Amino acid sequence: MTRITDKVVILVKVIGELLFLFGFLGWVNGEIVQFSDPAGLSLQLSHLTPWIRVDTFAILSFIVSALGFFIWRIAKELTSRDKSGSSVA
Repeated sequence: MTRITDKVVILVKVIGELLFLFGFLGWVNGEIVQFSDPAGLSLQLSHLTPWIRVDTFAILSFIVSALGFFIWRIAKELTSRDKSGSSVA
């Protein structure tokens, strides 16, 4: 791979990790609310987001987390194959 491609793959890897981590934390937050105050699931997330409820936020966070994990693993595989010297076909 070229230096620019390496930098792009590293950037994609970091973005994937970021999406996975914060998506997972958002999902965990929704699960904690579900177990501690189930009636709070139908409430809005905050006064800044009147259009999203806590349960919808948890579902979206889970999807973002799964997508981030997938992106992170693909980028990690690309960098590990490049280091081992085998070609990606």
